[in-house]
Amino acid sequence: MDINAYIESGILELYVAGSLSDKENEEIYALMQKHPEILQEVLNIEAAVIKLTAATAPKNKNYILTSIKKTLNFKGNSDTKVISITKYNWITYTGWAASVVLAAGLLWTVNQNTTLQSNLEVANVKQALLETQIANSKNSLEEAQTLVSVLRDDAITKIPLAGQGNFASTYAKVYWDKKEQRIFLDAQGLPEPPEGKVYQVWSLKLSPLTPTSLGTIDDFATDTNKIFEIANANQSEAFGITLEPAGGSETPTMEFLYTLGVAAS
Repeated sequence: MDINAYIESGILELYVAGSLSDKENEEIYALMQKHPEILQEVLNIEAAVIKLTAATAPKNKNYILTSIKKTLNFKGNSDTKVISITKYNWITYTGWAASVVLAAGLLWTVNQNTTLQSNLEVANVKQALLETQIANSKNSLEEAQTLVSVLRDDAITKIPLAGQGNFASTYAKVYWDKKEQRIFLDAQGLPEPPEGKVYQVWSLKLSPLTPTSLGTIDDFATDTNKIFEIANANQSEAFGITLEPAGGSETPTMEFLYTLGVAAS
């Protein structure tokens, strides 16, 4: 008999786990008495199971004892009978007990890992939100610093846009930075546009009247300070704001001209 091949076959692990038939258990027990190497391997496997269980199972002896009793159908009362068993039976039950303890320990480990994973996911979400808030705060601070510098710059042209026609109560203001070819539009005096509509900003030449679109303000409702930076490379003589269908229009809809302002010559 090749002892090493028999040990490496994995049957001894099944014996310790209590997964073999009575006949197979008897055969292994006989071999254990005949071959010290097999007996030692069984003892090593049981020791490994106990060590693994000690590292993973809950530190609650009552929990482990209850699991073993339940699996072996032991009664938890004072009338439990003490039964004398042979060495063979003791080893068999030891295998079953080790299997139960290992299963209990692995179940607890799985539950702990699931809880840990859930906590990690929550922590990752919170971290992402925090990073977003920090980034937004940084961007807001940079925008605020830019606006302050624009407001204090004497080279910036300030153009008030007055309300027009049915929208006389509305107002806006343009800060034109000709050097950087941009404007800052303060649209705080405009109401929120109806659904499906957007504000469109126009650069105007007055003679002849020639409008050039500077784009639509698509994020008007979500922008808190209502100040928008817009590129403008035109030689503008005036600025106007109209209400247009979503996506904008090629030419301004004059009946929905909200504000208009002429740049100082």
